[in-house]
Amino acid sequence: MKTFIPSKFIVERDPARCIQCQVCVNQCSFAVNSYDAADNEVMADENNCVGCHRCVVFCPTNALNIRKNTLDYRENYNWRPEAIEDILKQAETGGMLLTGMGNDKGYKVYWDHILLNASQVTNPSIDPLREPMELVTYLGRKPDRVEIDPVTHTLKNAMPPQVKLNVPVMFSAMSYGAVSLNVQHSLARAATEAGTFWNTGEGGLHASLYPYGDHTIVQVASGRFGVHSKYLNAGQVVEIKIGQGAKPGIGGHLPGEKVTAEVSRTRMIPIGSDALSPAPQHDIYSIEDLAQLVYALKEATGYRKLISVKIAAVHNVAAIASGMVRAGADIIAIDGLRGSTGAAPKVIRDNVGIPIEMALAAVDARLRQENIRNQASLVIAGGIRNSGDIAKAIALGADAVYIGTAALIALGCTACQQCHTGKCAWGICTSDLALTKRINPEIGSRRLVNLLRGWAIELKDILGGMGINALESLRGNRLHLRGIGLSDNELKILGIRPVGD
Repeated sequence: MKTFIPSKFIVERDPARCIQCQVCVNQCSFAVNSYDAADNEVMADENNCVGCHRCVVFCPTNALNIRKNTLDYRENYNWRPEAIEDILKQAETGGMLLTGMGNDKGYKVYWDHILLNASQVTNPSIDPLREPMELVTYLGRKPDRVEIDPVTHTLKNAMPPQVKLNVPVMFSAMSYGAVSLNVQHSLARAATEAGTFWNTGEGGLHASLYPYGDHTIVQVASGRFGVHSKYLNAGQVVEIKIGQGAKPGIGGHLPGEKVTAEVSRTRMIPIGSDALSPAPQHDIYSIEDLAQLVYALKEATGYRKLISVKIAAVHNVAAIASGMVRAGADIIAIDGLRGSTGAAPKVIRDNVGIPIEMALAAVDARLRQENIRNQASLVIAGGIRNSGDIAKAIALGADAVYIGTAALIALGCTACQQCHTGKCAWGICTSDLALTKRINPEIGSRRLVNLLRGWAIELKDILGGMGINALESLRGNRLHLRGIGLSDNELKILGIRPVGD
């Protein structure tokens, strides 16, 4: 017996405007719209609608509207519609519920409860239109002290490897197969033009992307898909992926239907086979094991590359990060509760991990207490939405941030959470060649560069308003932050004062 679950959305079609052109039929990858030739009418199966709005955007006569279905159950705070429908789905399938994107629950977004300081009379603000403002950031291990030759005015001590970011924002790990090759080309081109970095994710590096190596971070995950010597030396940073914010403690899964011939060749797995990453990195069962892998990768890359280690934000993240620094990591990457993914068990995404704001504050404080903060750069991810979030993250102690969902939204994503289906109507999270053509890398990269440029302009305005002319002066300076609507315990963990103090 199939249980009836009401459609989430209603497709409204204005018959006075609809010309039966069938554009909506061709644009919908979820088989919502279909054409009845006998009646010369376009019909809609609303049960398939995911609310991606592509049909609305491309309708030439503005005949379509998608709205939320207001049909609801009897009010019950515990047994809300989502809980009821999840049970019904599992009663039908007997399987695990999968979803895409990041946590969408009503947990507190701490960025929205943190305010930035501004200069007034005693510390004049700076006009970024007339004064130079420095956003350049260098990632990598910093020496305990720097000695300058008094004659040549050059450094006397050799610096460890560093990478330069013109803006403190990088594109986070999104693997080939999870996203289309055209998306990766958009990210790689934009990173190169904007002077930042993009991350391959755990799917290897397609042959056509090697020319962007100077702005590439290559990832080594538990499945080691696409990992070989040429790959390790292709980028400027090698990132060991232990965990991610959307699914801490479990492995990755790329469904076999997404493993096309090109994905197969790049990942070095059979066509059509599921790419299953083990939950643990089987090289790593202790900090000592992590140190061995860090230095094995440094040996493999001739000590010319930075080694990053990525973990999910969990309750003991500060202690873990301390061990990672002592294990030789040059960059600590932490992905928070709202971090997105192509596919995750819904129960894990919604219930495991902690907000990145709390994790960042705890890690920065711990590393400073142990006098090892200079030994690694700190990069955070998980729901960064705008330049205000970035400025607050820098003040809480981050050196830079990763963005994933924000970058995909710039490319057209509407966060419909159907990434795991491989049917993305916008050509983003799909391997379907007909759909991937919907992303033009030239247009996509331009949109991403525009996004970073807009954020950079805003960051300079924020700094100027604080009376600061360099991002370095904001980093870890929590005196520039105030909390609003937060408990004493939350303020204590964040290490900031309440408003009015």
